[in-house]
Amino acid sequence: MESGPLINRRTALAGVAALPLIGCTGMEKTAVPGVSVAEGRSLNSLALRGGRRFGSAVASTPWNADAGSFQNPAYAALVKAECGLVVPENEMKWQAMRRSPDTFDFSRMDALVAWAQSQDLDVRGHTLLWHRPQWFPDWLNDYDYGANPVQEAERLLTEHIRAVTDRYRGIITSYDVVNEAIDHDARKPIETSMSLAMGSPEAVIDLAFQVAREQLPDAQLVYNDYMSWEPQHAEHRADVLRLLEGLRKRGTPVDALGIQSHIEIFDIDPATGVGVYDEAEWRSFLDEVTGMGYRLLITEFDVKDKALPADIAVRDAKVADFTRRYFDLMLEYSDHLDDVLVWGMVDRFNWLQNFEPAARDDGLEVRAAPYDNDYQPKPMRYAIEEALRQAAA
Repeated sequence: MESGPLINRRTALAGVAALPLIGCTGMEKTAVPGVSVAEGRSLNSLALRGGRRFGSAVASTPWNADAGSFQNPAYAALVKAECGLVVPENEMKWQAMRRSPDTFDFSRMDALVAWAQSQDLDVRGHTLLWHRPQWFPDWLNDYDYGANPVQEAERLLTEHIRAVTDRYRGIITSYDVVNEAIDHDARKPIETSMSLAMGSPEAVIDLAFQVAREQLPDAQLVYNDYMSWEPQHAEHRADVLRLLEGLRKRGTPVDALGIQSHIEIFDIDPATGVGVYDEAEWRSFLDEVTGMGYRLLITEFDVKDKALPADIAVRDAKVADFTRRYFDLMLEYSDHLDDVLVWGMVDRFNWLQNFEPAARDDGLEVRAAPYDNDYQPKPMRYAIEEALRQAAA
């Protein structure tokens, strides 16, 4: 359970105690003992050469230092060594930040931001609205919108976005405003208590971006989703394109598509020895997205290694190969691609360890991240390094 003071709605909306902004210096960071990151070779240093930042998800877990959080000194030092940017893993989601209609708890997010500033790390916002019932707090799923449901739903959402963006004004300048708004099975935008009150999911999505733009005229406003380059994502890619086309037609102020990039080795392609991917269709998708004027971000990169053999050396080599193929392709879109983030730096703290579809049949840990459990760089890390270096050159 999160610790820290609960902040009432009026106080939150007043934007109290906004944290002072400390600019990112881009200077080389100090690595953890046993990890050597040479001058100018941190992943962020290499990304900066291409005009973008490299970062990672980080948690705030004051009750547990054995986590992928800044309370873990080794993990914090590794993030400091490699990154110029962090994003909260869960701390900005409604379940963590808004426990009831009338209270906000910013304690964990405030602590994360304060730590990031102390390390000269920039911060992204994730997310102002995860538009899925299973990721709404219970009170929001059961909320009574009263006699004027449209007005009440608009008030609730507007209030939330204003409270968060006011609090981190001048600190967070890129937000995943809406996350995963498409029903994968029904192939249409997801219905929630809020969308039912407002009349459609599109009304909710549009309002979220409109309020965010009113609050932050110069910020990067992002729609974030999990489509990827595997053939099994073809339908979801088409659904995302329809959503993005609708946003453009309605004039909704969306600047970029966040591509989560949880890439999958669920089957082996005999021709390559790595996961099956559809390069032509993925390029077509990216071309359509950028052709509509959207920027791109890699927001949550990691690799599902389910189909690879148990042998660690073989597995790591194949994961690195798959990673390099993906980054090389994405970085061909350098004119459109902004920041690159992984969803955690160390294997054991990566969310895929607890994600059933990614579980390996042999029960072994998923080797999903750039560093192993001893905080040693894996071939994946060097694959990212070389892709960033090549793109900068």
